[in-house]
Amino acid sequence: MATIRKRKRKDGTFGYTAQIRIMRDGVQVYQESQTFDRQQPAKAWAVRREVELSEPGAIDRANRQGELLTDIIDRYLDEYELIRPLGKTKRQCLGAIGKTWLGQVADRDISSQKLVEFAKWRMSQEGGAVMPQTVGNDLAHLGAVLSVARPAWGYEIDPHAVSDARKVLRKLGAVSRSNERERRPEAGELEKLITHFFDMLRRKPTAIHMPKVVAFAIFSTRRQEEITRIRWADLDVPGKRVLVRDMKNPGQKIGNDVWCHLPDEAMRIIESMPQVCPEIFPYNGDSIGTAWRKACKLHEIEDLHFHDLRHDGVSRLFEMDWDIPRVASVSGHRDWNSMRRYTHLRGRGDPYAGWVWLERIVAAPVELGARSERKREA
Repeated sequence: MATIRKRKRKDGTFGYTAQIRIMRDGVQVYQESQTFDRQQPAKAWAVRREVELSEPGAIDRANRQGELLTDIIDRYLDEYELIRPLGKTKRQCLGAIGKTWLGQVADRDISSQKLVEFAKWRMSQEGGAVMPQTVGNDLAHLGAVLSVARPAWGYEIDPHAVSDARKVLRKLGAVSRSNERERRPEAGELEKLITHFFDMLRRKPTAIHMPKVVAFAIFSTRRQEEITRIRWADLDVPGKRVLVRDMKNPGQKIGNDVWCHLPDEAMRIIESMPQVCPEIFPYNGDSIGTAWRKACKLHEIEDLHFHDLRHDGVSRLFEMDWDIPRVASVSGHRDWNSMRRYTHLRGRGDPYAGWVWLERIVAAPVELGARSERKREA
């Protein structure tokens, strides 16, 4: 039979601890407790757990030591990396979660209450004082792990823990989507950045050809990681299109291969690249991001992300009076609501008409150096 005790916390609030003890032949075979902010949830949990523990084999399963969340996260990172490399942000986020107190919680103890507690802690000074958008991202990445941990590996995890926690936190205003960005590069900012990158190439010709990468990102609307992944074998020159494999999508990524139309400017940049590697742009995505951030910092360009080039490219197509289906054929968007956030128009017409940098970028030679040697050896 469960007992519920009301206890005063250090901060002056009260908690209700529900404790279950199961005896057999005068010997305690199992004990479990949970603390709640209110008495009613404590009673409900106790009743539910007593029913669950009455099932055959439940006590033995409950006495299992369990697996810590940090170990489950490590397994997810290791095994899914073999299938498809995870994004840097997702990997860092999950690694950070595993190092918090939540990482020391056993699988069977991961509940919506624990996740709500974790979210509140993250928003406190002790947990980093993060914004609701960051809490939402934490739960989204963690949800990806927990969604496979039970069916794939047999861990005892409540399948509704994340969704229930999100419902509670949404009502509390503790989770929300990221703010939609309206940032686009200004002509003067691009002038500084491309001049900087050409100066870098003069000093080191085998460096990443950032002028071509930047221009291609604008005219193709491709994401940073997609640019480095597209291959010559996936290029349809007569059809002016390229197959973008594993395109980012909220409901699907792996296996989400999409044919995307290439505007004339993007095709010209591709045709200016040497065909000595399987990839059209055989560079490292993280290195592109690093080069971009360093250049922005050096030239005091604030709050301009590489992804804003995609935003700029999609908006450009709408400014040129392209309709939704035609723009989507370039960007790869599946629905208007997803595309809407990129369409912050500045006027009508092509803002890159007569852009002085395009001809120089297309004509610029590319030296891949050791990159082409490694590809030939492979």
